[in-house]
Amino acid sequence: MPKKRSERYNKNATHNVEKKVKQEKPKKKKRRIKIKSILILLLVIGIAYLISLGLNYIKITNIYISGNTLVADEDILDQSGLINYPSIFTPDSNIKNKLLKNELISDVTIKRVGLSIYLTVKENYPLYYYDYNKNTVMLNGKTSTNSYNAPTLINYVPDTVYANFLSAMQKVKYPIIERISEIKYDPDNVDDSRFLLTMDDGNYVYLTITKWENINEYINIIKQFPGKRGILYLNAGNSFEVKETY
Repeated sequence: MPKKRSERYNKNATHNVEKKVKQEKPKKKKRRIKIKSILILLLVIGIAYLISLGLNYIKITNIYISGNTLVADEDILDQSGLINYPSIFTPDSNIKNKLLKNELISDVTIKRVGLSIYLTVKENYPLYYYDYNKNTVMLNGKTSTNSYNAPTLINYVPDTVYANFLSAMQKVKYPIIERISEIKYDPDNVDDSRFLLTMDDGNYVYLTITKWENINEYINIIKQFPGKRGILYLNAGNSFEVKETY
């Protein structure tokens, strides 16, 4: 039976659409967009690179250092890499890590204001030279074979006392450490934690572990006895026994 006219018409229409689709040429618009995007990206990278080069010429103009007594400003500048006033974008972590390689520095705080940089140093000063094992004991409890200006612990301290002695010495302020010449473990029948300190001004000080922080008041106490040398008993009673007048 012959097909209806409408059916023949629809078949021809579908055939024509398929033919048109096959005959369409590939579009180049997407390719042009892709190339344009790459060119823009390269341009942005190039500009960023040129800007970074320019920023590297912005130098640190002022460096302020505080908190240091043992380590000279010049050594801090040299060891930190700041001596030639580098780029303002030098990372803080680089500066800090370089300074912490110095065993006399325990911590560094870095602050920036504009083109200026502020370094606040916390020093790891020597507490004493332990003649028994020929090492210098530092504030952080570690030992060093380097030679520093520090009081000498002249004799052996038993392990049962030593840990508490070290902890007590870590509480002594550095200006007082500088005034101590020698430390002797000197127990008696009453106190097995007693020490005798020889001061650089010719005075002697008795201390016990539980009252060790009293030594931080040494300067104020000794001012009460002008022109006199003797023995200061800070282990009990805080009395001063005069041995010499000058």
